[in-house]
Amino acid sequence: MEENANKIDDMHENDPKETNGKSTPSRIFGQVREFFKKDLVSYITKRILMFIPTLFLISVLVFFVIQLPPGDYVSSEIARLTTEGELVTQADADALREQYGLDQPVIVQYFKWIGDIIWTPTDSQYYRLNHSHHNWKYSFKFSKNVWDVINERLATTVIFTAVIMLFQYLVSIPIAIYSSTHQYSVGDYTASVIGFLGTAIPNFCLAIILMYLSYKWTGNSNTGLFTPEMKVNGVHLYNFGELCKRMIIPLIVLGTSGTCGIIRSVRAQMLDEVGRQYTLTARAKGVSERKIIMKYCFRAAINPTVSGLGGILSSLFSGSTVTAIVLDLELQGPQLFEALKAQDMYLAGAIVMVQAVLVVIGILFSDIALALLDPRIRYSGGGR
Repeated sequence: MEENANKIDDMHENDPKETNGKSTPSRIFGQVREFFKKDLVSYITKRILMFIPTLFLISVLVFFVIQLPPGDYVSSEIARLTTEGELVTQADADALREQYGLDQPVIVQYFKWIGDIIWTPTDSQYYRLNHSHHNWKYSFKFSKNVWDVINERLATTVIFTAVIMLFQYLVSIPIAIYSSTHQYSVGDYTASVIGFLGTAIPNFCLAIILMYLSYKWTGNSNTGLFTPEMKVNGVHLYNFGELCKRMIIPLIVLGTSGTCGIIRSVRAQMLDEVGRQYTLTARAKGVSERKIIMKYCFRAAINPTVSGLGGILSSLFSGSTVTAIVLDLELQGPQLFEALKAQDMYLAGAIVMVQAVLVVIGILFSDIALALLDPRIRYSGGGR
């Protein structure tokens, strides 16, 4: 009898509903709370929560900066029609402004724009026509929905930016490691000269030179990412071989322009780490030089480069517009330029907002990578 009583007591102790006098929901809630108290999780959660106010401030700045130039889309359209010899009366202009909602105050236009992007009611005309709760408005310049215009080149822009960024890191980091371990050598000076040349020469000038050389050597300037044969019914068909050939010039032009900064930053940090006391101690204990460089020095030296990931994304999105126009690249940079020229505020604002979201996501990944590389980051910015 006593043995059976002990078994019953053991069953009650192991019963999850009776553990520590807490029910299962309370225990699960406690586990979730403990999970979010972890340093890395708390750090990432705080960064994600910063998304909302950051994007809100970006949207306000974007919309009001686009409104700063005098006039609006109707003014630009009237000027174009006037140069073509057509007569547009004031009544016609007022009717157009009322049709496009440009007769409202700027603050009203902003809240209408951002409100429709966040949520468009089911009973609205836009939802009935497009079956979407996110109304990005209508592009005056391209005469179609803004999101349709963005979607045509968004995937290409993201892939192109990712390839350029990957190229920059794969080229610059090995060169920086070599330069720091072979300081003042011929290879160090050569890498520095090439890096500075890539930064000093304007991208569009280098693009024109390479286009000329390509035409002289191959008979084809290799502009654009797609040939006419790679486009069917308005949709780009990705021919991998042809795409790789046409990516050579953009890679050289945009890739080399960003490598110098990464090389100089990583090289300087590596030189600082190599001379620290812990590396001397590691050498005295017989640790291999390769392990000291790659496991300890490089891990500490890469922090500034990882933290600058968001800035590199931003520069690639915004800084490649002129180069994209020169090389006839089907990216969003030329679309944004055309929208700004026509004062198509909805399209320009939407493109900048999409790019801002991608940059903020890139910064989040940068922060996570930085927290994984350096535990001090998550201890200081996390839950402790």
